[in-house]
Amino acid sequence: MYRRFYGLTRKPFEVSPDPYFYYPTQRHNEALAMLTYGVQENKGFLVVSGEVGTGKTLLVRCLLDALSQHRIAFAFVFNPVLSVIDFLTLLLHDLGVSAKSQSKIELLSLLNQHLLLRSRRGEATALIVDEAQLLSCELLEEIRLLTNLETSLFKLLQIVLVGQPELEAKLDSPQLRQLKQRVAMRYRLAPLDLQDVRGYILRRLELACAHSRACSIFPEESFTAVHRYSRGIPRLINTICENCLISGYSRQSKQITPNIVEEVVCDLCLEFAAVS
Repeated sequence: MYRRFYGLTRKPFEVSPDPYFYYPTQRHNEALAMLTYGVQENKGFLVVSGEVGTGKTLLVRCLLDALSQHRIAFAFVFNPVLSVIDFLTLLLHDLGVSAKSQSKIELLSLLNQHLLLRSRRGEATALIVDEAQLLSCELLEEIRLLTNLETSLFKLLQIVLVGQPELEAKLDSPQLRQLKQRVAMRYRLAPLDLQDVRGYILRRLELACAHSRACSIFPEESFTAVHRYSRGIPRLINTICENCLISGYSRQSKQITPNIVEEVVCDLCLEFAAVS
């Protein structure tokens, strides 16, 4: 609807985690580098946490792309509300191992055999769990025990947990202290500052723009307004900017003024989120 009006070839502020629109902030780059290094160097257990909407799932998508490029096999669990048996079955399925048994012993034996075979061929294997704050304590304990699958030199399965701050609280709880001690690398994502919000918006517009006028759509003062009401949360930035483009088009305004941002924020009931 608004794409032709603003000279865009695609929608720049979709909330889906598209690696094409990855914006390399320092913290996101550090987190991605840590994860990629940790998996490639057989570090075992890696954890990334962050508030809702800070770009964790997009980070995971970028990690999966990186693992595919390095020919590292992986299992990806995006909904970890599972029983232990279902979790192990899904893990094996994603790794291409047929498992008809409902016995935990047999499933673990199949997994160990598969990982040992890959290890002998010099091939790494990873398990990535998104929304890991939803993992039950029982399943977290089972995941800890998966780190016991190892040779004398390194872990056979590299495990990445990505989740909201509630995941940190679980890892810091006394009953999971053994799991916490297994974590080799840990990183927490933070919201974007004003400069990064500006860069984030411009980057997305440039990637979606058919010409070089992307920087003129949002004037400087509008970046400040978006930062204030989004609190630097990428998902909220996308929601605000998408609605601003729709509103701007309806007014036939070539620029997204601070007034448009304010009205959109009011319509979305996001005033409460503003940074004081």
